[in-house]
Amino acid sequence: MAAAQPRRSAESSSSSAPGSPASESASQGPLLGIGQVLAKLTADFPDLTPSKLRFLEERGLVHPARTASGYRKFSQNDLSRLRLILTMQRDCYLPLAVIKEYLADVDAGLNPPMPGSALVGGASILQTGRRLSREDLTREAGATPMLVQDAFSAAVLTPAESYGEDSLVVLKALVELQRSGIEPRHLRGFRQATERELGLIESALMPVARRRDPSSRAKVAEMAMEIAGQLEIVRSSLIRSALGRITP
Repeated sequence: MAAAQPRRSAESSSSSAPGSPASESASQGPLLGIGQVLAKLTADFPDLTPSKLRFLEERGLVHPARTASGYRKFSQNDLSRLRLILTMQRDCYLPLAVIKEYLADVDAGLNPPMPGSALVGGASILQTGRRLSREDLTREAGATPMLVQDAFSAAVLTPAESYGEDSLVVLKALVELQRSGIEPRHLRGFRQATERELGLIESALMPVARRRDPSSRAKVAEMAMEIAGQLEIVRSSLIRSALGRITP
């Protein structure tokens, strides 16, 4: 009689491509529960919640393993995949549909270009892990302490204990703008415009936000990113059109 085939454990993987669902978890150390995943990611993504993790799984972007009792278990590849998804959302305002398509190509063994991967100020969206002190931020951006303080006063940057790559990209842009005679104080209207856009987003999401169930909260976060991305497209188009009137 043929020997019975061993059952696949919760740690088994269906793919070996880098970043693929639950890939090679057994060789990457212990699997992580939702609480452990949150502990590792919320420093960089404070808005991350268990509901958001479940929402990403429901949308098919991450595929944690399950124990016999039904608990989700995340491999190190799952953790890296989540970090990439959240970074693409936060820094590039990419909708989940675009992120999912990119990850599907990666899982298929392709080498697709990163959506929104053009370098901005020399920083890639993948360079999001480190945190910078104000002194390090100022030095790496080539800025002066006065420019940083002016950026705070104009609400273009927000004072914090530490800063990520997005703040570094903004400060580098301010350095370049200053060379053209544009100071942070000239950009005060940007904050006002942002507040107006936030009001539009909040109004659009109010029907969903009124629901109190966890899935609705995750849906609100996703829809907010989607709307912000569409507003960014409109804003960029208006700027390009305006530039056509002032350039030969």
